Order: sequence, then structure tokens, then C-alpha cells
Amino acid sequence: METITNTKGMLADFVEELPKVELHLHIEGTLEPELLIALAQRNGVDIPYKTIEAARAAYQFEDLQSFLNVYYLGASVLREERDFYELTLAYMSRCKAQQIRHTELFFDPQTHLANGVALAAVMGGINAALRDAERDWHISSALILCIERDRDPQPAVALLERACALGGIAGIGLDSAELGNPPEKFQEVFKVAKSMGLHRVAHAGEEGPPAYIWQALDVLDVERIDHGVRCLEDPALVRRLVDDRIPLTVCPFSNVALKVFSRLSEHNLGRLLKAGLLATIHSDDPAYFGGYLSENIIETLSDLDLTAEDALLLERNAVEAAFCTDQRKQSLLRDLDQYGASYRNLL
Repeated sequence: METITNTKGMLADFVEELPKVELHLHIEGTLEPELLIALAQRNGVDIPYKTIEAARAAYQFEDLQSFLNVYYLGASVLREERDFYELTLAYMSRCKAQQIRHTELFFDPQTHLANGVALAAVMGGINAALRDAERDWHISSALILCIERDRDPQPAVALLERACALGGIAGIGLDSAELGNPPEKFQEVFKVAKSMGLHRVAHAGEEGPPAYIWQALDVLDVERIDHGVRCLEDPALVRRLVDDRIPLTVCPFSNVALKVFSRLSEHNLGRLLKAGLLATIHSDDPAYFGGYLSENIIETLSDLDLTAEDALLLERNAVEAAFCTDQRKQSLLRDLDQYGASYRNLL
């Protein structure tokens, strides 16, 4: 098979039209400064940033906690069902522009409940936008409810049951401040989620140690690890992840912004792929970290001297890891194969 010649310009051209899948995306993390300011004004929410420029300047971070402080402040402007609809539709519009054919979104209901927003308003707005995007743009999606690991785990089961009663939930995740909040704290709610037939994922091995990845696998029985970049510190863990085909949803721009790696050229994505891991690329909180999915793929592969063929591999991995039907996966894989073949024919 002829390989695709690689320069940064050709790589960018290839990736921009490449059919894509996004599996690690926090919908609250797509809140661009323009919408943040507009919603704050519309809803009468007093925030420290009065201009778009001031908000953009605040999107600078030293670690995960400093990011979360800004992230949760931003989420405070989301008050009405239409806010969640507009936020989600804006992201789905970017999906259309970036050739993202399937996406799986996290949302943080505990943050919005603490702000006095009804769960039905949060989920109603998000799910309405997802339905409209599938109808109008043929973008399939799944919604994953995230439990915030720095909160009391006790109310989580009741929250999950309420969300499932409203409908539209495909799975459960675990996010927020990782250090000092091991996955094992949330064993009960993940057990209930499994009994409900929900998919299960968890953030682990970003700032936290490889032991957190083991706990996510063995205690929470997750199907995917979100981030997971510290797995290479534990050879036995790498073997487990490879043998069981456990996907890693890696977010390079996020990892650099939060100082997991000092620069993109030092990221370990290439080593993850070389180790045979089912690694994928995603944008995490793109409004805060400087780029959506295409930008993450182009810049990361370029800085790591990876290729367009690696981009195809990453997207095939993402299709394998996705929570969609086998029929949908086959359709996505056909699109990838046809795109790769047509691009090679142009060379």
C-alpha cells in the first residue's frame, strides 16, 4: 500500500477532511469567551471578566486545579435550558466543520445542580441539540454523565437514577480533581451504572498515578480510560491495557496546558502507539486549551514526527473505542478507508 507523503502542510490538509470520532469532550469546556460573556449578561451572572479579551486572558493555567477553578466559574453562566442548547449546538457545528462524524460528550450535572439549575433543563438542552445535529448534519452522538470525584460520593447513585429516568444517558464517567480522589471511592455508583446497562469510563493516570488506572479497571470495571498517559510507568499495566484492548482517550493540548508535559514535542503519544496501546486523540476542553480536534491531531502529529498514516490509525482506534452500534462502526470505518484510499490516489 502506498503511504501518504508527509509535510506539515500536507498533514494538515489530510487531517482537516479526515472523518473523525471524538470521545473525550466536556461540553462545558467548549464555552468560548464570546458565549461566556453573552450568557453572563443575558442571565445577570456577575463574573470577574467583563470583556471577551479579559475572559480569554484568564484561560491560562498552572495545573488541573487552577483550570478547574476557571472552568467551574465559566459553568456558572449556564442557567437556562436554551443556554445548554446553544452551547451544545455551537460545538456540534464545529463537529460539522471538522468532519467529526460521531462524538461522545461528558457533562457535569453536579456543578449545575449546585448553581440551582434543574437537571431536566441541563439534559433537555443538551439532548435537543444532539438530536438536531443528528437530524440536520448526520452526526451521531452519546451523552455521558460525569461524577465529580472531589465531591461526596454518597449522592451519586440518586443523581444517576434521576438522570436515567429523564433519558438520553449512554454512560457514566468520573472527572474533576484527580489527586487525592482515587476511583475506588466511587465503586457503588459504577456498580449501579453497570447494572443499568450503562457504559463506564473514568479519568485516570493524568495527574494521578498508574494505581488509579488499575483501580478504574478492577474496582470500577471501566471500558475506557480517559487520559491514561502515565500508564507507561507500569509495564504490567501496559500489558493489561494492550491485552484487553482498553482504549486511552488522550488529550494532548490539555496535557500541555495543565503541565502534564512541558511541551507538545515531549508528549508520549508516539510511545503509547509504539507500545501497541489503543490510543486515540481528543480535545477535552477545547475553548480553554487552544484547539478543537483537528488542531490537536495536526499539531501533535507534526511535533512528534508522526504521519497521516498514524492519523488514520488513531481514528480507527477511536471507532473501535466508540459506544455506538456495530453498524455505525462499520459505516465509520468504510468512510475512513475510502478517504485514505482516495487521498493516496491523488498523490
